[in-house]
Amino acid sequence: MEKLSEDYRENVSALRRLLHAEQNFDILEKQLLIAGHSASLFFIDGLVKDDILEKLLEYFYSLNPEDLPDSPEQFQLQNLPYIETEVLTGTEEVLKNLLSGVPCLFINGMPDCLAIDCRTYPARSVEEPLKDRTLRGSRDGFVETVVFNTALIRRRIRSPKLCMEMQTVGQSTLTDVVLCYMEDRVDRACLTRLKERIGSIHVDSLTMNQESLTELLLPGRWFNPFPKYHLTERPDTAAASILEGNIIMLVDNSPSAVILPTTLFSIMEEANDYYFPPITGTYLRLSRSVIMILSLLLTPLFLLLMQHPEWIPESFQFIRIKDTVNIPLIWQFLLLELAIDGLRLAAIHTPDMLSTPLSVIAGLVIGEFAVNSGWFNAEVMLYMAFVTIANYSQSNVELNYAVKFMRILLLLLTCWFGLFGLIAGILIVFAALLGCRTFSGKGYLYPLIPFHWETLKRQLFRVRL
Repeated sequence: MEKLSEDYRENVSALRRLLHAEQNFDILEKQLLIAGHSASLFFIDGLVKDDILEKLLEYFYSLNPEDLPDSPEQFQLQNLPYIETEVLTGTEEVLKNLLSGVPCLFINGMPDCLAIDCRTYPARSVEEPLKDRTLRGSRDGFVETVVFNTALIRRRIRSPKLCMEMQTVGQSTLTDVVLCYMEDRVDRACLTRLKERIGSIHVDSLTMNQESLTELLLPGRWFNPFPKYHLTERPDTAAASILEGNIIMLVDNSPSAVILPTTLFSIMEEANDYYFPPITGTYLRLSRSVIMILSLLLTPLFLLLMQHPEWIPESFQFIRIKDTVNIPLIWQFLLLELAIDGLRLAAIHTPDMLSTPLSVIAGLVIGEFAVNSGWFNAEVMLYMAFVTIANYSQSNVELNYAVKFMRILLLLLTCWFGLFGLIAGILIVFAALLGCRTFSGKGYLYPLIPFHWETLKRQLFRVRL
């Protein structure tokens, strides 16, 4: 790292050149006279607290020549009435702090730079997340400013053993990444491995925030759709995970926290389970698991039984399709899978004022007229409606899409090979789950594989806190 020069003018000129101050309208330089000495204050417009900066300037103008010490360290201790200050000795340090929004002060006669952290970021207020909604409990959620997110966790865990380490990733973006963990509960081997991997990342930028980071940290087979990490926008969920010994990774500009390590059971777990009595929480947890399994197997099983109606028991003959099948069932299921995704994407991009009337129109047209036109059978529409609703029983979007892809695979194999295709598809799903490796090295299906009853009991049933 290149050190700053002893010459004040050389430092100021070099910084102007490196920052392209003449071309960038938002990079400002305020020339001052502090105790009879020339000074330059560099800052970025829009990223500083103007009222604090004005009070500091008012104080600087009141200093007398005899008040000015020789070293920046002494000036920081005696003449800088602000809490968050730092002496910077290298050019790279100055650039990093300045481009992060920290004003940097150069004083003639002092070799180093003084960083005054009175920055402020444009940020939205803390509010309930739209995706991780709560039935009971706290209604605050993470925002895009990492300092706000760490404060939300600190508010819940007032322990000196809570550690928050910051690292920087990306040569151009210099994105802040914070690791939150309990010093006495964290898996040290997992923490060391995570730090080493973050430190070894050499990329230009984290374009998609935590998604870019996790893809670099957790490389895996691209064709395995099951999520390798757990995202949450709820501070209470993040705090509970930290207290359980997990690591929370916060990325600046992202309103989500990454929970590491993770398993399939922890991804399916929700904080709402703990805001109700144990019996209610257990019911909610087991019902989510059953609904997810049904959403995976219902349509392939129905397709198999329609291929072999002689296998249907006498008491279940009512499930048979009685109307004329104009389009093969497999094509009906595949078309509806695509149509549902189309409606979902349309709902995302539809203005709020139009979402309700358009959804009603879509439901009437696709539901009623699609059956009457002969394109789809009523039974197929019923089962696909259940599958669509069942997808929203899980808050994890990645897991929902993984189940969807596996369901399409089961449908195709069942159509081509019948019962053996369905069995082969189930084995492929099981192999995909076994093939996922967590960051800690434990199995993705832990505590089922490898089996650990006490941990499995806590995952399946809502036990007392």
